[in-house]
Amino acid sequence: MNAGGNWKVERDADDVAWLTLDKQGTSANVLSKDVITELAGVMSGLEGKPPRALVVLSAKTGGFVAGADIKDFTNLATAEQAYTLIRAGQQVFDRIEALPCPSVAAINGFALGGGLELALACRYRVAASDGKVSLGFPEVQLGIHPGFGGTVRAVRLVGVRIAMDMMLTGRAYRAEQALAAGLVDQLVPLAELRNAARSLALAAPPRHRRSFVDSLLNLGVARGFLAKALERKVSARARREHYPAPYAIIELWRRYGAQGANAFEAEARSIGKLMVSPTARSLVRVFFLQDRLKSLGGKAPLEVKNVHVVGAGVMGGDIAAWCALRGLNVTLQDRGPEFVQPALTRAHELFAKRLREPDLVRAATERLRADVAGEGVPQADVVIEAIFENVEAKRALYATLEPRMKPGALLATNTSSLMLETLAEQLAEPARLVGLHFFNPVAKMQLVEVIRKADTRPEVLQAALAFTRKLDRLPLPCRSAPGFVVNRILMPYLNEALFAAKEGVGLADIDEVALNFGMPMGPVELADTVGLDVCLHVGRILAQAFGREAPDQIAALVEAKNLGRKSGRGLYEWRNGKPVKPPRTGAPPADLEDRLILPMLNDAVGCLRERVIDDADLLDGGVIFGTGFAPFRGGPIYYAKQRGPAGIVERLQDLEARYGARFRPDAGWRALSA
Repeated sequence: MNAGGNWKVERDADDVAWLTLDKQGTSANVLSKDVITELAGVMSGLEGKPPRALVVLSAKTGGFVAGADIKDFTNLATAEQAYTLIRAGQQVFDRIEALPCPSVAAINGFALGGGLELALACRYRVAASDGKVSLGFPEVQLGIHPGFGGTVRAVRLVGVRIAMDMMLTGRAYRAEQALAAGLVDQLVPLAELRNAARSLALAAPPRHRRSFVDSLLNLGVARGFLAKALERKVSARARREHYPAPYAIIELWRRYGAQGANAFEAEARSIGKLMVSPTARSLVRVFFLQDRLKSLGGKAPLEVKNVHVVGAGVMGGDIAAWCALRGLNVTLQDRGPEFVQPALTRAHELFAKRLREPDLVRAATERLRADVAGEGVPQADVVIEAIFENVEAKRALYATLEPRMKPGALLATNTSSLMLETLAEQLAEPARLVGLHFFNPVAKMQLVEVIRKADTRPEVLQAALAFTRKLDRLPLPCRSAPGFVVNRILMPYLNEALFAAKEGVGLADIDEVALNFGMPMGPVELADTVGLDVCLHVGRILAQAFGREAPDQIAALVEAKNLGRKSGRGLYEWRNGKPVKPPRTGAPPADLEDRLILPMLNDAVGCLRERVIDDADLLDGGVIFGTGFAPFRGGPIYYAKQRGPAGIVERLQDLEARYGARFRPDAGWRALSA
């Protein structure tokens, strides 16, 4: 029978009930308020006439259940409202667990957040072994924790070590990992999923039990010691005042040990408070900003199969490798084989790490080949230039590429700072050039700035946006302007750190102030990570463009080839990929946080005023995903509005009087204050 709009219940000849979720109007199942309410009604029927067994499954081919409906969170005004919403879901899942018959979750693809909690409420779980399975608790990335019983049932099933690894990191487990951990009881081919679930339910074998060690760790005395160790581990990645959710997860387990009704009640109360906290509201905002960036890909006007990359340095080589990883055929060109081979070696390491299976690694390796002669240009759907930042060199390269490119192929530059108008001056078709500014490291940084000129054809821009999404990256459309968006906003942060260092403030103290604000990395360490040569080059371009003073002390380091992490020494010494920071010297200046952060906000406002980017939401998303700007603050413009534009302008004026014109408030603050 059809239980409503989203759930369907069917009983077969053996009285096995098949409970199927097909959330209406969505491509993926989510546990929205109406889905939970409808499930409560379904449970009444199953409780009134219990079947011999119950199988819960998804009608969506892409996955089981993606979790709660995040849109429901935006309607919550108080912790009590959030508690009521969560408690309703808990109680429905409790009823599934309490059924007198065996129950099985038949998992195809993902089971995330509330979806995994639904599966955990069943007695057994069987999953498809087709490589698409992903089980996890990503809630911590939204500033909350599992709320439909996950903090309790996960610990009971697989033990505190695995449960905490999942909940505190948001890391998803693939099929074999999930089987080894005890999250699922069986893995079977997708075609056999229904039969396997049915057989498992009817056989009703003993349930999986956590290990003896995990049972010992769950005892009261052990919980206290392990909780402290978990908190120390979390504190290395996230500060309690910035991200309280992981600490709340640990505290729930320390107090209740995943035992008894009070553990569920405490979970609901805890997540209720978190859901309406400033951190969660900001992180939910970031979730929707990410969705918006993803949606910009739209429909691709150009089918991309072949990519040609010129420049096999760190950026060009890694862009080529990422394209091959994503299934494209890639040719990589440089002056000679000796310049291409290091990139191919790095690419193989990437493939081995990401793909793991030898056949997949081999296939990706075969898709990427050296092409010193540039023979791949005529077949390429996209040609990406990633050579050094020199206008004349880039123009000369385009003169050799453009005549050989097929009509309609995309010509893109990975420039981080040069104006497209200047680069395109000598092209036969200047309107075909577009910027695709990837960030380093390419395999980790999600954002790609997609840069247009005034004469960029709409179909060229759309092709670039769609190509970026094909690479599973977030496209940020912006206008050609000095520094574009990300570097323009980031450089004042780096520069001010250097100004402070020149005044005698300790490097480690400067970084600590930024970390206290919530930045993932201090500006000194970030400058070393980006490369001091890159910082110097981009900084000089922006200083000239905006008539600003630029710090000069890194010029000597660059001249001496002390470029930061990549050379082993820069502002810091680097060992094994980690900076060796000197001891902190003492209390930094009281105004240092504002000196580091407010110039970023000031240039963000300038980007909006100059229409470098279309709106504040796109800017906030771009800066978060491009620079790591403290996500829990929601983005630079969102943070500015929360703090108060008038107060920021007044503070900038104070800093201008003390330190100079680089703090002069942008004229765009008036519009933001309106």
